[in-house]
Amino acid sequence: MGLTAFPATAQAQTPVLCSESSLVDAIATANAAGGDTLLLLPFCTYRLTSAHGRGPAGPVGLPPITSPITLLGMGSTITRDPSAPAFRVMDVEGAANVPATKGQLSMVGVTVSGGSAVSPYPGGGISNFYVNAPVLAALAPVSGPLSGGNTVTLTGTHLVEATAMRFANTAATSFTVVSDTRITAVAPAGPAGPVEVTVSTAGGTRNAVSYAYVPAPALAALSPGQGPASGGNSVTLTGTGLGPTTRVLFGTTPATFTVVSDTHVVAEAPPGAVGPVDVTVVTPGGTSAPAGYTRVGPPAV
Repeated sequence: MGLTAFPATAQAQTPVLCSESSLVDAIATANAAGGDTLLLLPFCTYRLTSAHGRGPAGPVGLPPITSPITLLGMGSTITRDPSAPAFRVMDVEGAANVPATKGQLSMVGVTVSGGSAVSPYPGGGISNFYVNAPVLAALAPVSGPLSGGNTVTLTGTHLVEATAMRFANTAATSFTVVSDTRITAVAPAGPAGPVEVTVSTAGGTRNAVSYAYVPAPALAALSPGQGPASGGNSVTLTGTGLGPTTRVLFGTTPATFTVVSDTHVVAEAPPGAVGPVDVTVVTPGGTSAPAGYTRVGPPAV
């Protein structure tokens, strides 16, 4: 892929009138047709006043070239108007830098000038830009609720050109590229169990990191169901989905706890006011429905 001195294949020549719109339309039509040879008017200046496409390196004056196109001219010029916003003049997108495209560009008797690429990519004439495939390192948190909606942070390298982020086959609800090494995203809903999270750029998709969808916990019983208001007694919580427990709450007060199994947690009741209090369990999958516990005062003398 790139520039050659002469057309690689003989094709019918499509004349292009001396105007910005004619050249833009001709390249778009050639892309759709799978390639063409475009005959530019001799000594014509095709002056581009705005960007008509976007490539991996930013805005482009002409539609990105995604098929084999030859430009034949005789003293013809393609230039960005000095008063136009910054953009690169042309962008060639071939399989090496944008997968599933076959961009090739050959030019004879044509001058390209006046390009002004947008930072951070230098130059401004013709881009044959290569984008690295992203490399993923870690995801945090590594699990969340079936309903999605939680924010995760993905770290790695070559992330700045991210165009898509997926949890298995489902696109992230939204994602924000923070830097070349960091993306934040809102997880979509998904079925229980592990899924692969991937990021795509124009350079492709490389590795994946794992994320687990966790069902919300459910409490079935507390034993004992009451204890002293001074706390300190052990309470056994039984239910389902308790393995990844991160907090046990008596009302809004956190308790010290030990996870015994996915169905069994032992907590130390914290002190509190006499009377009933709701006990809940929190996991990455959400918060359980409350189970009742009663704090009892000391006997009257």
